[in-house]
Amino acid sequence: MHVVIVESPAKAKTINKYLGPDYHVLASYGHVRDLPAKDGSVLPDEDFSMSWEVDAKAQKRLSDIAKAVKDADRLILATDPDREGEAISWHVLQVLRDKKALKSQPVERVVFNAITKSSVLAAMANPRQIDAPLVDAYLARRALDYLVGFTLSPVLWRKLPGARSAGRVQSVALRLVCDRELEIETFVTQEYWSILVSLATPKGEVFEARLASIDGRKIGRLDVKTAEEARAIAEVLGAARLSVTSVESKPTRRNPYPPFTTSTLQQEASRKLGLPPARTMQIAQRLYEGVDIGGETAGIITYMRTDGVDVAPEAVAAIRAEIDKRHGPRYVPQAPRKYVTKAKNAQEAHEAIRPTDVSRHPADLARILDPEQAKLYELIWKRTVASQMESAEIERTTVDILADAGERRAELRATGSVVRFDGFLTLYQEGSDDEEDEEARRLPAMASGDPLTRKDVNTSQHFTEPPPRYTEATLIKKMEELGIGRPSTYSATLSVLRDREYVRLDRKRLVPEDKGRLVIAFLSSFFERYVEYDFTASLEEQLDRISAGELDWREVLRLFWKDFSHAVDEIKDLRVSQVLDALNDALGPHIFPPREDGTDPRACPSCGNGRLSLKVGKFGSFIGCSNYPECRYTRQITKPGEGEGTAESDGPKVLGTDPATGLEVSLRSGRFGVYVQLGEGEKPKRSSLPRGWEASTLDLEKALALLSLPREVGVHPETGAPITAGIGRYGPFIQHNGTYANLPSADEVFTVGINRAVALLAEKQEKGGRGRPGTAPGRTVGDHPTLGGAMVVRDGRYGPYVSLGKINATLPRGTDPATLTVEQAAALIDAKAEKSPAKPTRGKSTASKTAAADGEAPAKTAKPKAASKSSGGKASAAKPAGAKSASAKSASAKSAGAKKAPAKAKAGAAGGEAG
Repeated sequence: MHVVIVESPAKAKTINKYLGPDYHVLASYGHVRDLPAKDGSVLPDEDFSMSWEVDAKAQKRLSDIAKAVKDADRLILATDPDREGEAISWHVLQVLRDKKALKSQPVERVVFNAITKSSVLAAMANPRQIDAPLVDAYLARRALDYLVGFTLSPVLWRKLPGARSAGRVQSVALRLVCDRELEIETFVTQEYWSILVSLATPKGEVFEARLASIDGRKIGRLDVKTAEEARAIAEVLGAARLSVTSVESKPTRRNPYPPFTTSTLQQEASRKLGLPPARTMQIAQRLYEGVDIGGETAGIITYMRTDGVDVAPEAVAAIRAEIDKRHGPRYVPQAPRKYVTKAKNAQEAHEAIRPTDVSRHPADLARILDPEQAKLYELIWKRTVASQMESAEIERTTVDILADAGERRAELRATGSVVRFDGFLTLYQEGSDDEEDEEARRLPAMASGDPLTRKDVNTSQHFTEPPPRYTEATLIKKMEELGIGRPSTYSATLSVLRDREYVRLDRKRLVPEDKGRLVIAFLSSFFERYVEYDFTASLEEQLDRISAGELDWREVLRLFWKDFSHAVDEIKDLRVSQVLDALNDALGPHIFPPREDGTDPRACPSCGNGRLSLKVGKFGSFIGCSNYPECRYTRQITKPGEGEGTAESDGPKVLGTDPATGLEVSLRSGRFGVYVQLGEGEKPKRSSLPRGWEASTLDLEKALALLSLPREVGVHPETGAPITAGIGRYGPFIQHNGTYANLPSADEVFTVGINRAVALLAEKQEKGGRGRPGTAPGRTVGDHPTLGGAMVVRDGRYGPYVSLGKINATLPRGTDPATLTVEQAAALIDAKAEKSPAKPTRGKSTASKTAAADGEAPAKTAKPKAASKSSGGKASAAKPAGAKSASAKSASAKSAGAKKAPAKAKAGAAGGEAG
């Protein structure tokens, strides 16, 4: 019997069918061990020795694997064909050796780029040994991520209370978002005018031309700055004689795009399908692991974590045959196309993402796949086929026109294109761009010397706009261009930034939160080198050279740690006031924006002679007056008008007067968020804004409705007891005699009638429900495709989640519970089942078990002591519970190579990056 080890049970099930009864395929369920999130997991003073800890859930799986291997003739490690897959195989082998499960059995490593019978059998026939340089590159990356995260994060917590963590790649990605926001804030809008002339040829065909020059002066896009200047030019054009001076036509060719890599697939799926990168990778994983086609499970795309753009010769031949069959020989180029990646740190070992069998047309699989899978497969199929099609042939025409007004002369220019042969464009076009719009403009036939008739002269006012905020797709593209991080972990990095509340998604754009901007300002001020784009990219290049066997991984770590540990030691002795002074300067345009009256933006608006500065307190950072405690003016960091509501210390925003009581109704912001308040006094009536309600749109009517809760819906027809509706700790609900039933939205609290209320309560009683709201029966999504059993979406205390038996998986932020699909629910359940975090030790604080995208330290959960109140930014930093003295920490850093995390966490499932 031959034992084969793969990562996932779905992959194991499919491969077991291919190999037959002589093979026993087992799944490791991803990584089986990791660096413990505690002091000493990586020891720089011991040549970067690393201590590994087996995951609690993996213990049983490894025992099963060890038991099977003891009686096996051969062990075959068949994990994914990348750096991460190599690392999993290495970890499994090390554990089996530690368990003494291996005797004289041969150990082989096989890799396949597609889960098809032919690919798997070909791999089994060509085994190799574990690739030591690939493992070394994984070890170097994992150690780097650990050392940065667990050394830098405690410094961040001490100097900047309220911050969560810092990571090697995560911090640089955050800097990109924050730098773009600063560009937007400091952007100076310019007015400019465009001049467009509508003309007609002698045959009466109409077209448009733009101003190119006036009196010999070339006119660029921004050169006409005022309405007066535009009007004067329009008068010249209105009185001029117009004639064609030249017509130039140039044939050009547009070549197809290369097939997808991980990052380009994420970008294009976001643009065309509206899929977030993380969701794109989930769907691609399913397509790779296999779907049931005619009773046989097969992978329908190749491995989806790759930065290579090459395609296997046999696949290219099949693609060319498919093009000939569907489009004809004119669309097949004479020679196959060969692509080379342009990414700075790309590895060419893997194929691009492509269909495993190009003859499987998307229309044929649409009946088998769910809608999202079908759309993503179609995108991959079209891009792959188009990449081997003939170029499009386009004729670009430029017409120059003279406008002669006697003493003044101007030149106009008209451009257009004609697609002479569509080539690959018949199948695939990437996104939308101006070039394609230009191709749609076809100019009429003209010749030099032809007179033209003026139809109209249009002048239009415009204003320059700042660069747009990044979307997840455009940020991934930028990171790839700079050579930062690995494509396989980009989506995980973005998830960490959102989970840490460093950024938020607003209309699919990434907006930095104040917390994130403070972290980047701190790192840029005191650890500038380690958030530089070039430095991070060069480190990635060194990691790639390690994987190629060109560099020693420990030597790379030695050089990095020498400078990094020295930089940390220097910062430890800084006073918090020094840190805040640096942040005041770095964040000046954001936290102290220019005032309309031109006065000093840092002058205190309350006392007049104090100076505003950043402060740190129990609940994070804020803006305060230097004359504290005489002046108690404070405000949130967000500029007035940008946040949700107004800071309580800024004074409440008065919404109006309650007609029943005559008391003022105001909108305020406290430590737990935005709320409305009725009147003043010792215990005024208050109500928090429910989820989904925006402070910016709240009016008096809505505020009074909130303050009127709980509302009596009516009397129950059977019991005679009242039914009330309200918004509580767990969301909107109705209540009758201690039985609670959830309402789907806060708005329904004010409109629910007696009939619907009675029906909801009856349904809840049938399910055996009493007690607190938040335990509604939920919506059944469907049965789990592999584990079986119904998956149910519920609204819980901490938000919506999906459950299967005892497995509860929280829905990602922004996911709509009402539209959750079986595929999405199953993916969440599977991910939760694989993680299965161990229970925390009683009495000790625990950090999040969520893996950091680049090995960061876990978020601090031990409650800090409140910072002392101060003036002029001289606040003392909050000290983490259980923190060592500065001298003790210094010694620890030198001996152990890392700061002690305040709690135990799994900090690297996504830290070692694929490929």
